[in-house]
Parts: sequence; structure tokens; C-alpha cells
Amino acid sequence: MASATTTLHHRTSFAGMLVAIGIVFGDIGTSPLYTISAIVGERPVDPMLAYGALSAVVWTLTFLTTLKYIVITLRADNRGEGGILALYALVRRRGRWLVFPAIVGAAALFADGLITPSISVSSAIEGLRILSPQIPTVPLVIGILVALFAVQQFGTEKVGRAFGPIMMVWFAFIGTIGAISLAKHPELVAALDPRYAIWLITEHPDGFWMLGGVFLCTTGAEALYSDLGHCGRGNIRVSWAVVKLALVLSYAGQCAWLLDAVGSPLRARPFYAIVPEPLLPFAIALATVATIIASQALISGSYTLANEAMQLGLWFRTKVKYPTLIRGQLYIPRVNWALMAGCITVVLYFGDSTHMEAAYGLAITVTMLMTTVLVVQYLRQQQIALPLIAAVVLVFDGIELSYLAANLANMFAGAWV
Repeated sequence: MASATTTLHHRTSFAGMLVAIGIVFGDIGTSPLYTISAIVGERPVDPMLAYGALSAVVWTLTFLTTLKYIVITLRADNRGEGGILALYALVRRRGRWLVFPAIVGAAALFADGLITPSISVSSAIEGLRILSPQIPTVPLVIGILVALFAVQQFGTEKVGRAFGPIMMVWFAFIGTIGAISLAKHPELVAALDPRYAIWLITEHPDGFWMLGGVFLCTTGAEALYSDLGHCGRGNIRVSWAVVKLALVLSYAGQCAWLLDAVGSPLRARPFYAIVPEPLLPFAIALATVATIIASQALISGSYTLANEAMQLGLWFRTKVKYPTLIRGQLYIPRVNWALMAGCITVVLYFGDSTHMEAAYGLAITVTMLMTTVLVVQYLRQQQIALPLIAAVVLVFDGIELSYLAANLANMFAGAWV
């Protein structure tokens, strides 16, 4: 029965796409909660900042998420499984040195498993401050995280069935709210022109350093590849078209709101600012559930990553449990409690999601760079033409090294964690 279910989900079908939307896109799908506010920071808003931010986000999603992961990297599956260690298993015969990018990338991905639940849940819960500024959000965030990790030992088979429909509601909601806001400033559609992104980086006084915030829009791309074995390549690719549209509309709506805040620093998170006031309680509740689902995907991915590391002899042996009969759903107690302790520490240390952004961006940038190293070896192994491989190196290494430099500038702002 388990294998039959897995095979069904690997076929391109509506059911498979629903599973993909629920499992694969939670991380990248909740990035609109904090990305635009991270880009703007405490700077006064100006029109070109709004245009440049939207353009940079759209083209980052296009190059890194769509081209690198959806089009290229998803081709590199190890018997249907994805992720940086599955990729390493495919290419390790090409040189012993490849173990180093694999280990570094996997370690950074574990860091993502610490930071994603912390920043995602914090971003959602902080919306309560709009309703009542006196609400203590940190205890609420810690309570949610403790409950989330405590239920892992029982498996997520039953509640997991609701992930897809809930995330469909989430993407429909953020896309609709974004489209309504964009309708007030339809001229912002011009930001699809990549020249606005280039202007932001080269002409704005803080443009290059804003890349650290821009990068947050694509932080879920690596997790997307790691979940290949759960949903199948076809389902991920087709459902990405729907997800990307919703994301672009959400970001466009937030940047449209920025045009109404020109000349002053941000006084509210753009994500919640574009939500009509009567819908705010619903938006906060939905965002909280969506971030819990996103966190669940990262936690499950951390178990899989640890299990793969053990199989490759890269990590010490520890107990692995299978709380359900579904293939690929496992539970590693030591990893679970270590992640919980790490998440609580992150929340207590940083206090709010704004201060977590620097650490989040750096961890994923490192993982993406290491994945690019291994993907290049995979393309060579597949005897892809050298000019195409050279183009992959130039484009993706160029983009990712720029993001790495911007994120390293945040080292003393929390990225060292």
C-alpha cells in the first residue's frame, strides 16, 4: 500500500500536485511574510526601491528557483530521491574531494532546519502585534515550536493529508490579496523589466547589500529539491507554475503598498499591511498554520538528511524510527530534540524575525553554492556540452557569490549563528 501511494504521487496528477503544494512549497511559500520588509529595512521608501525590489525578487525566483532547481537540478535524482546528499551519491566517484562540498552543504541545510521554523512561525505570530502591541509573541512562538516537535514521534500521516488543501488556500489568499493591492498601482507591472533589478544593485546607495534581503525569496528552493522523492519531478514542476504566480502577485502587491509609503521608513510589515483590516485575524491564523506546515517539511527533511548521511558513512549511527507505513516518513529522536533545542535558542537569542534574517540567508546561500558544485559534476558525468556547463557555472556561481557577499556583510548582525 505504501509503495502504491508513493507511485501514485510520483505520477503527474492533481492529487500529486496537491501533495507537492502541501509538502514541497511551504518554505518558499511563506517567504512573502518577511522578504520585502527585509529588503527595505529601516531605509526611507522611494519609488525606485519599490520597482527595484520587485524586479530583483522576480528575477531571483526565475534564475535560482525556476532555472537552477526546477529545470536543471530536479533532473539529478538518485533512484527518485533528491537533495544534496543524494546528488553527492550520484557523483562521488568523480573525486574524493566532492565529499567536502557535500558535508558543508548538508551542514548548512541542517542550519536551515533550525532557522526556518523559528523565523517562519515568528513572522506569522508577530502579526498579532497589529491587533495588540502588548501581546508577548516570544512565549507563543516557543509554545508552538515545542508542540510541533513533541508530536513528531507520532508521525504526521493523518494531519499531513490536510497540508495540500491548506496550502492551496494560502497561495490563493496571498495571490488574491496581492492582486487587489497591485490593481491600485498597475504601472508597477513595469518592474518585470530586469533593468530595474540591475538599477537597484548598481545605482541605489545600499543596493548591493539589499541582496541579502532579496535572497530570502528563494530560500525554499533547496528544500524543494530535497523533497523530490516525496512527490516526483512532474508534480513539482507543474505545481510550481501556480505557486510562482501566487508569490509574484503577493510580492507585487506589497511593493505597490510601498508606493503609498514613499518618503518614510516602514511602520508595518508590508505582508500584513495589504490585508484588509476585517481579514487580519484570518490572515494571521492562516499564516501561522502555513508556517507550521513549512516547518514540518523542513523537520522531516532534516530526518531524511541525517538518515542519508548515516548511509553514506558521513554521520554517526543513531536510532531511526518509522512511526507510519508511508515510505520516506521516518523519525530520529536525537535529531528532533536537537532541532527543538536549537529553534528555542534561536528564538530566545534573536527575539523577533527581523533579527533572524541575516542568519537565515547565509545558511541557504552556502548550501546553494555547494549544490552548484555538485550539479556541475553531474552535468559533466552526463556528458553535457562544455559550453553549457560553463554557462551554468558563470550564471549561478555569479549570482550565488553575490548573494554570499551580501549575506556575509551581516555576519555581526547575527549571520555568525
